[in-house]
Amino acid sequence: MTELLTAAQMRAIEQAAIDSGDVTGLELMERAGQGVVDAIFAEWPELAAPKPTAPAAGEAGGSTPSPLHGSPPEYLREDEKVRQAIVLCGPGNNGGDGFVVARLLKEAGWEVEVFLYCDPEKLPPDAKVNYQRWSEHHSVSQSDLSTGGGFPVSSGCIVVDALFGTGLTRPFIPSQDFLYNFEVLSDEGLTGGAKVVAVDIPSGLCADSGRPLGVSLFAHLTVSFHRRKMGQLLNEGPWRCERLRVSDIGLPPIGQLPFNVVDRDKLVWEAFFLQRIWGLMPNKRNHSAKDHKYSHGHALILSGGIGKGGAARLAARGAIRVGAGAITVGAPPAALIENAAQLNAIMLRAIKDADALTEVLQDTRINALCIGPGLGMGARENEIIAAALEHKGPIVLDADALTPLAQEESLFTKLHKNCVLTPHAGEFARLFPDIAEKLDAPATKGPAYSKVDATREAAKRAGCAVLFKGPDTVIADPSGRCSINASVYERAAPWLATAGSGDVLAGFITGLMARGFQPMQAAETGAYLHTECALSFGPGLIAEDLPEELPNVFQKLGL
Repeated sequence: MTELLTAAQMRAIEQAAIDSGDVTGLELMERAGQGVVDAIFAEWPELAAPKPTAPAAGEAGGSTPSPLHGSPPEYLREDEKVRQAIVLCGPGNNGGDGFVVARLLKEAGWEVEVFLYCDPEKLPPDAKVNYQRWSEHHSVSQSDLSTGGGFPVSSGCIVVDALFGTGLTRPFIPSQDFLYNFEVLSDEGLTGGAKVVAVDIPSGLCADSGRPLGVSLFAHLTVSFHRRKMGQLLNEGPWRCERLRVSDIGLPPIGQLPFNVVDRDKLVWEAFFLQRIWGLMPNKRNHSAKDHKYSHGHALILSGGIGKGGAARLAARGAIRVGAGAITVGAPPAALIENAAQLNAIMLRAIKDADALTEVLQDTRINALCIGPGLGMGARENEIIAAALEHKGPIVLDADALTPLAQEESLFTKLHKNCVLTPHAGEFARLFPDIAEKLDAPATKGPAYSKVDATREAAKRAGCAVLFKGPDTVIADPSGRCSINASVYERAAPWLATAGSGDVLAGFITGLMARGFQPMQAAETGAYLHTECALSFGPGLIAEDLPEELPNVFQKLGL
């Protein structure tokens, strides 16, 4: 289980390490610069191989290589071309990291040009030391971001963005000339494969929310220090960062720090909870000989009317595949034949109205309920939702069950701690319009209001767990506990955006709660398994494939 950090939490961890005497700020800056260089070589191994030193003008072998802002002569082989880097340094410690990167690349035989966008006398102490180390032997081009800021772009060069890091709080508004350079860099056809590398985070991107402060640059590779930052997973973060590597700079994990360093109740975690899954997943070797199907839970999935049962059947398939011992689909009487024709291991029960549901729920073996997928909306459905909530048992409310909660305050107030809400962005806006408005408002200062903030606030208001869907799915409960299941970077699975995918996720969560998972735990684990199934199957996925991929995922996890 890995924590995701805010900018403030990262600063607190760094300061605690410095205060302890284990490391100095200058040492951390050196490690950070080395981490960036190592990440560049790891991402593009061809750049790590030693290169012959270019002959000086007049020496045998020819003339000096082309200038930084030109292209190497076409007659040179790739292994003969001098590697070039442009390092853009800003006014804070991020700029100091940039000077370290410049020095290390220079020592590796690269042609390096450095641009400083501030008064060097105003640099923080550690950054100033590294500025002086560089400027003793090499030139620094000074510029102004707001009025000029242009820099030459060479074919195949590396551009290091060390302007503003995770601590940015004001809008980033560079000149059009500067931004034009990054537009050029985004087109590999124009730059011959020039690459942008961001130090910790692309300049202008809020490290807490993934939202641009003013404007945000982009990077082909972002090197994060110590841990991932929340903004690298949320909102525009994955798009702006493109590829993300985490560099270990020798800071201790949270568990080794004094409790007063960071508020651990405010930490956000990556939603991978294998240690919590172990022993609860369907592993028959761990079961008692006296176990039977109801020992593993009995989930009830409510279906819509004629022609609307597909979503509930998808949820039911997800619930039984994730390990619930028994599943019953509750359908209106007229829809029984349709569902019976397509269900085998899953049981079927006629549920005409709210009274019928209340009667069915008297069966104490039913210990989890899913309501919403394909349910429909109307007076009957509202009464069914009310009856389900009155039962107070574990319940997942998805799809058609969410809009009535937004429309009827009497239903919303019936939510309880055993509920899980699973809205996508549109449903979230209907349920929590004021929270959604804050999330959608332009970010004018950092740290900006984030999807994590919004989900935590929503969970507290609803009094239950909320899973806010998206590529950056955020899960929170009323206590403030929060995790992110981001299907981005190495876990990107865009084919999850397919009809019925959310219904399967609702089934996963319901089945896990039937197995005995707590609501928050079920939501985290269900979201994680949902992504893993998509990754395991690959492109071409449809919703029906997700439950059938679970056995492969369980085997890969060793369950």
